[in-house]
Amino acid sequence: MTRRQSSAEDGRNRVRHWTALLLSLLCCATAQGEALRLVTGDDYAPFTGKALPGQGMLTQVVRAALAEQGLGSTLEWLPWNRGYLKTRRGEYDGTFPYVRSPQREADFLYSAPLYVTEQHLFSRTEDRIEIGDLPGLAGRRLCYPLGWQPPQAIQELIEAGVLQRHSPLGLKECAQLLLLQRDDLFLADRGLGESALRAIGAEAGQFHRSTTMLGNNTLHFIVSRRHPRAAELIARFDRGLAALKARGEYQRLIESNLE
Repeated sequence: MTRRQSSAEDGRNRVRHWTALLLSLLCCATAQGEALRLVTGDDYAPFTGKALPGQGMLTQVVRAALAEQGLGSTLEWLPWNRGYLKTRRGEYDGTFPYVRSPQREADFLYSAPLYVTEQHLFSRTEDRIEIGDLPGLAGRRLCYPLGWQPPQAIQELIEAGVLQRHSPLGLKECAQLLLLQRDDLFLADRGLGESALRAIGAEAGQFHRSTTMLGNNTLHFIVSRRHPRAAELIARFDRGLAALKARGEYQRLIESNLE
């Protein structure tokens, strides 16, 4: 090879090197700058809410878990059922927080749990209702927001006609309807139910929280199975969530919102 040929080959190698480096930088910048389109619903304190600090405890957790993986996000607010259906169709990359159900699992992939809830019944003090009373509550009106999936035991009572389900847009409305005696009980996480009652200005003596739990539920970030990157997004989210927990940031976020 002549000196001129060697020089030309060196030049081509340098061009290939810098081209590869530039493409690598562009790919990294694209990955780091990626923003997922998320949707959730309002008035689900302390988990999500436009007016809450950081827009809610689990909004903060979801954003932080994604950020751990270099994923940004935009968040839109829609009525719960509409946001859920749009996410199922693939119009959003993900939504939260949702409990597991067989019907939902057919359409979505689930993240690791964001939070474990304690399900209690809330009724009026003068008409206390405990978990053991449920089978004998023929014709009583249960308030449970639109788009929320009841626990299996409650769903069976609804289907059997023992409980009549009433579904307003949010839990705050359920608390208000209970106060007005238009509904007889509602079911919610302990912290969530008490937050809804405080939001409508109810006094502690007006309501009764069941002494036992109906059970535990886990809340999740979900991605539609129709999404072309569903498995990848859930895997990356779970890695980000695990990293938050490993260094104590997850616990800090939870405790700061439940104080």
